[in-house]
Amino acid sequence: MTTIRSRDGDTISNILWIALKRNDDQAEEALFEQNPGLEAYGPVLPAGVVIQIPTLPDKAAETVTNLWD
Repeated sequence: MTTIRSRDGDTISNILWIALKRNDDQAEEALFEQNPGLEAYGPVLPAGVVIQIPTLPDKAAETVTNLWD
């Protein structure tokens, strides 16, 4: 598990993408579970919030089907 400190203007989505290279619902849920009370800051975090980044398995590649082919 990694611990980071937010910068002014960071968002949860941005933090997840930088830390885990994913910002899907599963990653967001794990982050909020690991950091109780984080949602109280709202969508944009102030500087200095200590956040524990959860360890998650790599997300499986999604198969895209083109209906027009």
